[in-house]
Amino acid sequence: MRSVIVTGPGTTDVVDVPVPPVGPRDLLIRMRACGICGSDALYISYGGIPPRVGATPLGHEPAGEVVEVGAQVEGIVVGDHVVVNPIAAGQTGNGGPFGGLSDFLKIEGAEPGRNIAVVPNDLPFDIAALNEPMAVSRHAVNRTRLKPGDSVVIFGAGPIGLGAAIAYKLNGAESVVVVDIIPERLATALAVGADAVINCAEEDVASRLRELHGTAGNALGEPRAGTDIYLDAAGASIVIDTALKAAKQGATVGIVAVHKQPVSIDFGALITTELNIVTSMGYPTEIFEVTGEIVANVDRFSSIVSDRFTFEDVQDALIAATTPGTKGKVIVTFP
Repeated sequence: MRSVIVTGPGTTDVVDVPVPPVGPRDLLIRMRACGICGSDALYISYGGIPPRVGATPLGHEPAGEVVEVGAQVEGIVVGDHVVVNPIAAGQTGNGGPFGGLSDFLKIEGAEPGRNIAVVPNDLPFDIAALNEPMAVSRHAVNRTRLKPGDSVVIFGAGPIGLGAAIAYKLNGAESVVVVDIIPERLATALAVGADAVINCAEEDVASRLRELHGTAGNALGEPRAGTDIYLDAAGASIVIDTALKAAKQGATVGIVAVHKQPVSIDFGALITTELNIVTSMGYPTEIFEVTGEIVANVDRFSSIVSDRFTFEDVQDALIAATTPGTKGKVIVTFP
């Protein structure tokens, strides 16, 4: 079978490798779609996934069809359409021996509800492949402890930010605003259900938030936006600065983006807002909790997919996904 492998710092190749044998507790999945994540670009730049380097299979956003089932596996049959928890499935595409950017994917110790889940056969594979990144979004929403009626602003209209916008709206947010500088991404944010968008290259974010969410104050009574939750899905230091200066007393600032440089915070000024600052990584419980939301809201989630490439063009897909300004999620499809 063919598999995309990191072969060195900044390089990948499609190589021929044996189809892995299936043991009594394993599954073999014919890959039908796999998303490309920003972390894949990091793995490529490193030349592997630390501490492992070189010969690292890529692809941790897989969806496919079961073609072989080990004798001891229960609850899965040949022909089932499935999504995968890559962390619980031997670190699929994250340093493990197998990756989703391959013709076939082996799941060792397959266990429905833990590392594999069946999805309806009429769910398009390219939308099913959103399951893993949408779980990242859902965990970020959970970490910010949304309450019904809360007002929310999300910085960054990439796949994680867009997924968070959907999750906030589905789970009781009164108003969700998305901030970005790319008009196409802002249009997508409206398509997935955001109530308003702000182009921060053209508008003052704090002023616009006061118009949309009303005016509140900090502990000294100084005017601040009435926004309850700020979510950083962009990873730029200016986002943190903007959120901290705009936030009212008791607001929550969540950080799901990866910041590649340290961010300076003035805690002397921050104390007057009594902010709740939380960070979010991965999906401790959300990987299959989000699956039902995707199935029930296919039209919303489908807007997140901006580019589809066949596996024959996977190298072009990797370039597109790691080029700044990509509109949304890049998906690789298989015949």
